[in-house]
Amino acid sequence: MKTKEVRILMALGAVLAGLSVAAGAFGAHALRDALSERYLTVYETASRYMMYHALAILICGLSTYAGGPDLRKPAWLFAAGILFFSGSLYVLVATGIGVFGAITPIGGVLFLVGWTWSAYGIFVTGSSGRAD
Repeated sequence: MKTKEVRILMALGAVLAGLSVAAGAFGAHALRDALSERYLTVYETASRYMMYHALAILICGLSTYAGGPDLRKPAWLFAAGILFFSGSLYVLVATGIGVFGAITPIGGVLFLVGWTWSAYGIFVTGSSGRAD
């Protein structure tokens, strides 16, 4: 286990969770009257998925740190997914440029790969950290 990398992942998860709370509050208060209903929904989706996956990064880090399955790679996939999924939606809402919506599915695929890799890591390697 690379302790420094795990600490970085856990700190990243905590920072992203905090940013998600800030983004959600900003959307609920500052943007409520400034955005159309459609864009407000898009913004809320970005914030919600950011939080879900920030928590997933924390859980992956905790698993690895505690000697469970090594879930560092899924955690990095979740981080990249946040960048592409939530990031593209935030930019779409800020600019109104629809092409940014075409980037969002890349983030969704990264999320799906991260969840699949997590399931594989948990099922195949278990708590020993190696295939049985």
